[in-house]
Order: sequence, then C-alpha cells, then structure tokens
Amino acid sequence: MNSLAAVRRSISAFALAALAAGALAGPARAEEEPLPVSVTGPDSVNLSLHPEPGEPGEPGEPQIELGLRAPGEPVPDENGVTYPIHQGEYTVTVDASSLAGVAAVNFSRLGGWQGCSVEGLVATCRGYEIYAGRDYNDLGGIRLDVTDESAAGEVGSIEVTAAGEGLAFTGHTVDVLVGGPELQNKQLAEPEGFKAGDTFQAPLGFRNVGGLGGKGVVLRVSGTRGLSLPGTFGNCWYDPRDPADLRGWSTALCVFDSEFAAGAAYGLSTPFPIGTAGFALYDSMSYSFSAVPADQVADLLAEGDYRAGSGPDLELVRLPDADPAGYTRYAEMDFPTKNTFDLDLTGERLRARKGQTVPVDIGFANHGPAWLALLRSGGEPISFWVDLPPGTTATTAPEACRAAGWEGAEGDYLCNIDTPILEDASLTFTFALRVDEVIRNATGRAFFTYTMPNEGNPANDSGAIVLNPRGRP
Repeated sequence: MNSLAAVRRSISAFALAALAAGALAGPARAEEEPLPVSVTGPDSVNLSLHPEPGEPGEPGEPQIELGLRAPGEPVPDENGVTYPIHQGEYTVTVDASSLAGVAAVNFSRLGGWQGCSVEGLVATCRGYEIYAGRDYNDLGGIRLDVTDESAAGEVGSIEVTAAGEGLAFTGHTVDVLVGGPELQNKQLAEPEGFKAGDTFQAPLGFRNVGGLGGKGVVLRVSGTRGLSLPGTFGNCWYDPRDPADLRGWSTALCVFDSEFAAGAAYGLSTPFPIGTAGFALYDSMSYSFSAVPADQVADLLAEGDYRAGSGPDLELVRLPDADPAGYTRYAEMDFPTKNTFDLDLTGERLRARKGQTVPVDIGFANHGPAWLALLRSGGEPISFWVDLPPGTTATTAPEACRAAGWEGAEGDYLCNIDTPILEDASLTFTFALRVDEVIRNATGRAFFTYTMPNEGNPANDSGAIVLNPRGRP
C-alpha cells in the first residue's frame, strides 16, 4: 500500500469516528451560548385557614408544582424516543426561609424518586438531563400548611434558583399569603315541582371564610347542553357551548369591582336565570365566586369566546344573617330530575331457507322527550343483549356488539350504545344470520336487562326477532 492511500484511509476512519461521536452526543451548541432555562411554578399561593383534611399521617397535595422550561418542544425520533437537549449536572435551590413562623413546609415531593437534601427550610436538588419544553422537566411539589403560629395576613415567599455549567437559569419566586380571601359558594337545591322547560332563578352567593377582605370578585357559571344562560346582564360576558360538542358547557363570567369583608356573606341583587330545554335531564350546572382583581379579568375573558351582555348590571348585596353551614367549596347540581326518555328496541320478522344467510336489523330509538347524557359517569355507554333465534348462527355482527360466551352472560351478544343519546336518536344494528335449521316461529330478542331510571315507557324495551313466522310474515 502506498503511503498516500494509507494516510487517506486513516483520515476517513478518523472522520467517521468523529461523526459517530457527534451523533451520539446529540445537537451541538456553541460553548459561549449557554442554554437558557427558566424555573416554572405558580406566582402566588393563598394558604387557607380552613384546609381540606388529608389522609391521617399523610401530607396533603402540594399547592406548588415546580419545573424547568427549556427552548423548543420535545420531539421524539423515528423510534419514539425523546432525547435531552442538555446533559450535565445542575443544582436547584429552593429557599423557603422567609416562611419560618408563617407556615409549615414539606419538601418530600421534591426531586422525584431521588429526592432532595434538606437543611431547615432550604432544599437542594440535583439533576443531570434537561429536555426541550416543560413536560419532561418536573421538579416536584411543595406542600404548605398553617400551624398554630400562622396568622391571617402573614406573608412570605419561596425563592427558587438554579445553576449549572453551560446553562443560564432564570429563577422564580412564589409569594405566600396566609388567610387571604377565600370564597365559599352557597349550596343550591332544585326547586320543588321544577320541570324541564322551566327557568331556575338561582340564588347565587358566597361567604368569605378567609381572614382578610378584598376588592374584586368574578362569578363563573357553567351549564351543559340542556341548560342555557340568557345574556342579559351588563357586567357579564357569555361564551355559548359549541353545538357540535354534546359534552360541552356554556359559560358566563360576571365581574364585580366591589369590596368584600372577612367573614361576610354576599348574594346577587337579582337571581341568576338558568333556562332548561324541554329535553333537559340531569344536566350539570356549577358556579363559583373567586377573588380576582380587576386587572386580571382580561386574562380570564381571553380563555373563551366571550360576548358582552346587555341590560342592567348585577350587584353584590351583603347578607347579614347567612348560615355558614349553607356554603361549600364546590357548588354544583344536576337538574331537572323529573323528565323522562323512551328507549325503544325493535326486532324483525322474516323468512329464510336452510343454509341461507339473511340480514336482520335491530332498531334502537329514543322517543324522548329527554336526552340520556350520563355526564357524571363520564359518558359511559349503555348496553342491551341479543338472543339469536334457535337454529341460527351469526356470521357477522355489528362492531358495537360482541359475542357473550362468558359465565353469567344474559344473552348471545352484548351491544353498546354510546352516550350522550339525543332526544331523537335512532340507530340500526345489523346481524348476518345463517339458518342452520328451519324452525317455525324461531324467536330471539333484543332486550335491556333492567329498566333505567327515568324510562317513561318500559313496555318497548325489548323487540322480537322471528324467523319463519307462522302465517304471514
């Protein structure tokens, strides 16, 4: 081999090795340009004087979730693997020293499985990999609790800083207030005799159980498909439900630039109307009052397609004799409860010869007047059973039906109907049945195994499937 060829081969081998090493190391960045990374978390926490009880001996859920955000978003490779954009040790310091005597601090959820070292009210966490975006860069959570020393109006902060070679960190501060405004909402009940089509004049209100008063309140009212929120108040904005989204909600935001006192209860100057459609049944309504300064209202309105209402403004009125037991953190109700639907299953009568395969249609319909939403159960399907006529075999079955050969099955096939089911819904389930033996008046059926609550006509909850009926088909 001549020396020039040997040199060229050596150079080529070196270049290939360098390329491979570069590929394994990931994208290269100039050393003089450190990767910018910011610490993320809430800007503030209002520490309740009335915390919800947790499991005995266990800390409650963290109010503060921390993370890191790096440039870009994580993109998996062709194998679905997402790689970090930085590898190298870094340190995150969480300093809650200013909360001494203000609140108890629990760092046990920080740092994931490897945890963080803690000295007093300072936690030090170490990491090695940073990914693009925020999703893969969780730091964990911090739980705060009031103590016997905590007093309404006390403040402190948690300072989060970080450092690492080749990284330019932006820290984060979480301001903590003890006993700030905390609004609980008046519990509601369906009026006696209320029915679908009526309008509920809702007596909405709140009680401030926090240790401090404030200024600025936002009311949010939401309702599902069978409920409507008439746009009549000048200080309210309305975002209607997308008609194509059967599980969607209509929402109203009402803004009050009013002062409210600690320990006081307030109601509206006039009840808030919530209309119900003729098909409404167990539709969900929820509402909440929140202490929101006027300069933050624009951010809330930007979250939806809100349109300003018209007419007079709603106002807040202080209620001097409100019963504290009548208020709750989460106010919601399902109504109207008195409507009915009519689920109808129909079969088919037909003739067929031995060896012939025939389509058999099972019909399902809801004759209303109500829809069947099952919103509280997450829109779970309802089911009916199918018994095939004797002497037949199903060669094909609808996609929504499966053969039920398991122990305890109540029929040959179990069929599912997705919810919500509209007030005028109709579906067809087609089986292909092969006639193995001709049996006169061979009868199967489609049926519900139980009568659902609010079923207005149980008599048509089953339908016969008859092959080769006696007499005329």
